[in-house]
Amino acid sequence: MFFTIPTLMTWTRIVAIPLIVGVFYLPLEPGTRNLIATVMFVVFALTDWLDGYLARKLNQISSFGAFLDPVADKFLVCASLLVLVDLGRADVFVALIIIGREIAISALREWMAQIGASRSVAVHMLGKVKTTVQMVAIPFLLFDGMLFGLINTHLWGTALIWLAAVLTVWSMVYYLQKALPEIRARVK
Repeated sequence: MFFTIPTLMTWTRIVAIPLIVGVFYLPLEPGTRNLIATVMFVVFALTDWLDGYLARKLNQISSFGAFLDPVADKFLVCASLLVLVDLGRADVFVALIIIGREIAISALREWMAQIGASRSVAVHMLGKVKTTVQMVAIPFLLFDGMLFGLINTHLWGTALIWLAAVLTVWSMVYYLQKALPEIRARVK
């Protein structure tokens, strides 16, 4: 089911990446670029929830969609983090932690699926909380200003992205612990 409505929505997150990056190359005022990139990120990030909802509601759940959805999320987050590092709004160490974890856990899940033990590294609430914190931190950092004259999004975004990094390490340790019995059984 390559061209279902939910799968097409997932593809929009991948298509969004060069659009969000490209905004910062437009000859616009910095505040305007920040606002456009923030709105785009939020809209495209919301498609993650919407495509899952529609897949269930329209009975269009597919193995391709299940594969593509987390890949699109990871691409969107990683590209946004790289933009934020380039703009000096996120620490490279945070980006390395988050991107490195995504690569490591994706590889672990791939291996666990190959050996028939994918249930031991199924998505856990800790991973969902980590993702939620990232998805709030990134638009705050993209906006990089005062929201409604009250919220310093740079300050809050920085605090949240560091919290996301801590949750990232914590969730990676959790998944590795869950996989450890299978790893030990295969290494012997």
